Amino acid sequence: MRLTIVQTDLIWEAPDDNRARLGRLLAPLTGQTDLVALPEMFTTGFSMNATALAEPMDGPTVRWLQHQAAQLNAAVVGSFICREKERFYNRLIAALPDGVLHGYDKRHLFGLGREDQTYTAGKQRLIFEWKGWRICPLICYDLRFPVWSRQPSDAPPYDLLLYVANWPARRAQHWRTLLPARAVENQCYAAAVNIVGTDGNGLEYQGDSGVWDFGGQAFCLLTHQKGVFTVELCREALRQYRQQLPFLQDADRFFLEEGPEESA
Repeated sequence: MRLTIVQTDLIWEAPDDNRARLGRLLAPLTGQTDLVALPEMFTTGFSMNATALAEPMDGPTVRWLQHQAAQLNAAVVGSFICREKERFYNRLIAALPDGVLHGYDKRHLFGLGREDQTYTAGKQRLIFEWKGWRICPLICYDLRFPVWSRQPSDAPPYDLLLYVANWPARRAQHWRTLLPARAVENQCYAAAVNIVGTDGNGLEYQGDSGVWDFGGQAFCLLTHQKGVFTVELCREALRQYRQQLPFLQDADRFFLEEGPEESA
């Protein structure tokens, strides 16, 4: 599996400009990758201005993701501000080349940034299959909650845990500690894409996007660098590692409780 991480700054609350710039960055990847990861809220930055910026599922950002996936012949993953049934969601979309869409609404909303006052929390995880890989995509603050990312006890394990984020530089040490921990405890590859630069809230970001193997070793860790980076993951190496160290079979069995029902 060829995995591409796009680490860049974002133009604050400018969806058209961000889509255009990212489209130019992705164009050379045609035939060169299998999975592209874009940051959290990649069209706007981490904005609470949902009333002005939210789009429906048939809006320009989802259409753009479908177009990019078809052009690249790769899955393209990123989150955007979605409006559905008069609610707002920080929604991750995984667009496949054949037009199929998989969606995940961010479960853990960042209270310090008032995200919980603007957006509705998701209830269900997403694990989707692509090119023989089982992939679990999550969003930023989800990283702090290991139960939500734990391997399922009632289904085959996922192979890749993928985070899209806007994670500030002031808490970079937490990011660099938790990501390899998630890879080790779940015996999977862990990958994460963050942004660089300064956002419209004045927060600084240093990136630290990277990929970690099932033993917690970093393939790459990209600090303060803008660019498009591709690494190759080996599913056979993962299979052999799990066979040699079958820790997952000894894991506690548990089931996540869904949140309360919401009124329309």
